[in-house]
Amino acid sequence: MKWAGGKRQLLPELSKRVPRRINRYFEPMIGGGAFFFSLSPRNAYIADINSELINTYEVIRDRLPELLRALKKHHHNEEYYYTLRNIDRSGNFKQWGPVKRASRLLYLNRTCFNGLYRVNSRGEFNVPFGRYKNPRIIDEGNLRACSLLLQHVEIQTASFESVLDKARTGDFVYFDPPYVPLNSTSNFTSYIEGGFDENMQRALLGVCMRLDKNGVKFMLSNSSAPLVLELYNNFKIESVEASRTINSKANGRGKVKEVIVTNY
Repeated sequence: MKWAGGKRQLLPELSKRVPRRINRYFEPMIGGGAFFFSLSPRNAYIADINSELINTYEVIRDRLPELLRALKKHHHNEEYYYTLRNIDRSGNFKQWGPVKRASRLLYLNRTCFNGLYRVNSRGEFNVPFGRYKNPRIIDEGNLRACSLLLQHVEIQTASFESVLDKARTGDFVYFDPPYVPLNSTSNFTSYIEGGFDENMQRALLGVCMRLDKNGVKFMLSNSSAPLVLELYNNFKIESVEASRTINSKANGRGKVKEVIVTNY
């Protein structure tokens, strides 16, 4: 899935920093999962606080034939898009089953403006229609490959703190949080109602410190904002250049400085 903050542009930098030997891979802020799918670990745990996203991964893993049939029922126009988008404003959405919800999310991801996932304070998807001539709603080959990889992966709707109960010495954790904003146009923290504020960034640091104390290796991506440099000044911080393709303003896209933090 296309995802704000997705790591496709940063994959070479991330991949070369992965420890040579790891017992189990953890990614508790999975998002679009670009790094996870690139790495293709055989023994892994993925999680996210976004229950709709996690439901989609579970359906891809466990009920792919049903999902493919559901995706084929979609048609594409602006009226249909807003009807499907706004269904989460009604009580009916809570009655939808896992496959139907996953199909909706994948359709919206492929057809909304910039492929951005964003919700309001009530948890309602609020991204406008994307004017694509022929969006690829069904990528069957990719979905089958993802389903195959996910067969032996533990998937949970959970916060990033969940790794503290699971990760052990010799394991490896990758964190990709919503970035600390560099300016007023770069704040994409509304993946869930409530967003991801400075208190959450500090809580994430606390998790990293406990993992480090327990002998668990971690890697974390974030912006080069002063707050990030301050929080992680006791760990190894490396500056890298990345491309950003999702921004609320076109002139906000392009090359940006980011940091990769590690404890090894």
